[in-house]
Amino acid sequence: MRQVCAKLKKTDLVELNMSDCNGNEISFTVLNMLPEVDRESIQRKLSGALARLGRKIVVLDDDPTGIQTVHGVSVYTTWDEKTLLNAFQEDAPLFFILTNSRALTGEQTAKLHREIAINIAQASREMGKDFLVISRGDSTLRGHYPLETDRLRSVLEAETDKRYDGEIILPFFREGGRYTLDNIHYVKEGNQLIPVGNTEFAHDKTFGYRESHLGKWCEEKTLGLYKAKDMIYLSLDDLRTANLDRLTMQLAGAANFQKIIVNAVDYVDVEVFAIALCTVLLMGREFIFRSAAALPKVMGGISDKPLLSPAELIVPGEKHGGMVLVGSHVGKTSRQLAELRQSKCPIDYIEFNQHLVLVENGLIGEVTRVSRMADASISEGRTVVVYTRRERMDLPNDDQEGQLRISVEISTAVTDVIARLISRPRFILAKGGITSSDVGTRALGVKRATVMGQIAPGVPVWQTGAESKFPYIPYVIFPGNVGEDTTLRTVVEKLLEADR
Repeated sequence: MRQVCAKLKKTDLVELNMSDCNGNEISFTVLNMLPEVDRESIQRKLSGALARLGRKIVVLDDDPTGIQTVHGVSVYTTWDEKTLLNAFQEDAPLFFILTNSRALTGEQTAKLHREIAINIAQASREMGKDFLVISRGDSTLRGHYPLETDRLRSVLEAETDKRYDGEIILPFFREGGRYTLDNIHYVKEGNQLIPVGNTEFAHDKTFGYRESHLGKWCEEKTLGLYKAKDMIYLSLDDLRTANLDRLTMQLAGAANFQKIIVNAVDYVDVEVFAIALCTVLLMGREFIFRSAAALPKVMGGISDKPLLSPAELIVPGEKHGGMVLVGSHVGKTSRQLAELRQSKCPIDYIEFNQHLVLVENGLIGEVTRVSRMADASISEGRTVVVYTRRERMDLPNDDQEGQLRISVEISTAVTDVIARLISRPRFILAKGGITSSDVGTRALGVKRATVMGQIAPGVPVWQTGAESKFPYIPYVIFPGNVGEDTTLRTVVEKLLEADR
């Protein structure tokens, strides 16, 4: 916050409960003190820049939540050559590939990214269409970084004539309350901005970290291979004054896969960055991107769309109940579940005891029990919430790969509840990244879905494909770390609004 703090009076600092600018907790209202820009002018420039660029944008999504900002685009759950050829031929400027790599081991992730990169290069050659690759990761910095972007770089450089000058790191995600100011990444909680390294997300059993300063975070994750002092930082001052000459010069100066940190607290900051980026790309420079969900929307030229209404989601006269599956164990999800239970809507609640993973064949019996109960509720017109026992199932050591395997085993069992459903629900909602991916791919068998839009900020909805278990059903993908405590209740009540 040094640049921002320099512009505030002492009385402002007292009012905002800010004692220093070293990455401590600050008030969200500080964002209102940043200068405004001519948004219409910026958007006109951006539209022209994207048209001149003319590249197909391929977004590799490490769980299904990266579509939180877009609509009218395709999500593919396979990436063979034929699928990618079809995707390159679509009219839309971008498409998503759901890798679900956050649920995979490092070895599996490396193999998967090599395969995808080879097939992207092949599709690009056959179609004669250049591309950009965005590695969409979690806005709270969890995931296989730098493994994924390192593998993409090495394979694409081997398969094409591209040489990557830099890597863009841009985890801003307004809908989820993720902001980067003076290179420090924050998570909004209530009216406060908390440095991400001080949140529960930084203590993730598999993908944990210490640093909130993105340069230092990158140095930490690359084990010192890239030093924070050597990185390029695009400041809010230059973005808010639309200093395109300086931003372009900084980007053009990147070399040897240099890390480039982009500060952003609003979409206009990303839009100004994107204008400078397009200029540099047209000069022949190349970049790979590690970003949250905001950048794909901007680079794809995706317009804003109102939140989806019940009428857009639920077929009139639908008699069956809906299905809600809660697998995430972050504190926010548990609070949202507790708030949902205060709803007066007719909802049945079933606990799934994932701790039975420690008992031989324990999960098999639990899946049978829960799926039968859920199917009975849905067929009788009642919406059912199946939720995992709120105490986490953590191993007593620091075996990250072992913890990931246990998590995947549990998620597989939980999603088998939906796979065994006989009655078609009026909607399906899955809470949590791994859970929602497994529901979409394993339980529902989706190969290609269309993003309908969002039902709440940061909460996207798929329309399942004709090939799925329940064709053309609205499937709500609710990230574990998104929304206020009341958001899950609001979404479920909206989905049940036709009954009231």
